Amino acid sequence: MIVKNYGCAVFGVDATIITVETNIVTGGLFFMVGLPDNAVKESHQRVSAAIKNIGLHMPRGREITINLAPADIRKEGTAYDLPIALGILGASEQVDTSRFADLVVMGELSLDGEVRPIKGTLPIAIEAKRQGFKGVVVPLANAREAAIVQGLEVYGVEHLRQVVDFIEGRGEVERITVDIDAEFSAHSGSYPFDLSDVKGQENIKRAFEIAAAGGHNVILIGPPGAGKTMIAKRLPTILPPLNLDEALETTKIHSVAGKLAKEDALLSTRPFRAPHHTISDVALVGGGSYPQPGEISMAHNGVLFLDELPEFKRTVLEVMRQPLEERVVTISRAKFTVAYPASFMLVAAMNPCPCGFHNHPERECVCPPGVVQKYLNKISGPLLDRIDIHIEVTPVAFSELASERETEKSATVRERVVAARHLQEQRYRGTGLYCNAQIATQQLRTWCRVDAQGQALLQKAMERLGLSARAYDRILKVARTIADLDGSPNIRNNHLAEAIQYRSLDRDGWAG
Repeated sequence: MIVKNYGCAVFGVDATIITVETNIVTGGLFFMVGLPDNAVKESHQRVSAAIKNIGLHMPRGREITINLAPADIRKEGTAYDLPIALGILGASEQVDTSRFADLVVMGELSLDGEVRPIKGTLPIAIEAKRQGFKGVVVPLANAREAAIVQGLEVYGVEHLRQVVDFIEGRGEVERITVDIDAEFSAHSGSYPFDLSDVKGQENIKRAFEIAAAGGHNVILIGPPGAGKTMIAKRLPTILPPLNLDEALETTKIHSVAGKLAKEDALLSTRPFRAPHHTISDVALVGGGSYPQPGEISMAHNGVLFLDELPEFKRTVLEVMRQPLEERVVTISRAKFTVAYPASFMLVAAMNPCPCGFHNHPERECVCPPGVVQKYLNKISGPLLDRIDIHIEVTPVAFSELASERETEKSATVRERVVAARHLQEQRYRGTGLYCNAQIATQQLRTWCRVDAQGQALLQKAMERLGLSARAYDRILKVARTIADLDGSPNIRNNHLAEAIQYRSLDRDGWAG
């Protein structure tokens, strides 16, 4: 007897419906075809034990053939256990198959029949709805993320016996529902940190407001303990809140990576990822034998913070260059290609030298001559070229640390950032751009015009400060953002003057 039921395979951040075809005839062998990996092949032992431990039986003296179609797509992971078990029970006439055509079923089985969590439930649910299925049966731990797909019946299960009773109509499984609007609004903009926690450093806060308003990448240079990490962690709190489409896209990536908490149905705050400097290039950009999203994709629509930037391996930093420009990372293998979104703000922090005290106002640098420049040279020019704002961070004075004065909260700063982003949205409508950081060199003349006085100021700055040629474009982009925060349609001299000070690493003689 041949029985068909349905599962799903996840590739990148999208899914494909898989038909599980089970045929049982006279014989004594077990075959599984359709490009299963080792984890799928091993489902035979898990499924067999689970079926026996719920009081049913594996067909004896029969040949069982399972085909996972389309047969030319590689099937990976343990999530096929549950549909394979149902296929065997249906083909051996132990379970009614009338509901198979309406449902996509996925889940890993333990030997006693418990249904364990899986990865990629959200893209599975999205594809099931797109293909016209009535509902999905998934592990209870993953049910809430599937339930944010409206118009799809989602059933969360904990045991194979529960699934069999549900298919047979002997027992009801509670349908999981999530009010997506309430879920989104309840947690949107809710962060454990606030910009008002930072004492002093008003110039750094201003630079971060500009970075958030224009989507600019930032590098912080300063001695240990100056507050670089503390400020960086608070950048997501002043970014514009996620809209619903961004939240869904971000949640899909975390679902595929298996990083979505059981209680989270929808990620409604911007992610903040801070990998250690020992990270490999594959872990950062994604990939592996069975490709998974990397840290830059986990930071999609949020912030990627690289602390101690010169300590990262050079190869790790260089693989970020293309994703920073394209805002997507493409991973190619011999037989397939997957693409992961990677639109993130890069925030990097570093000491100015190995000892950490170069240009310190109070302490002497003990590094030998030439060491400071060698240390900075660990960061390549092409990578530095993609960072618009360079900020020198100095230690906070005791008077500031002990001050009781209240400073601006993140919500207040975020209002100004949102207003500036709204101006950019109107300006770039229909161009494919959404923030000032994305302006290409050939578009600067259109969007970043300056008058004769402004050009004279730029020329003077380039000559006196010894700024590099690449600083010119970056200054114009940052000045455009400062003008947007000021509500000005034109870039004025004060906007240019403020932008010029954010190019520390381009100044001749900065490294001694």
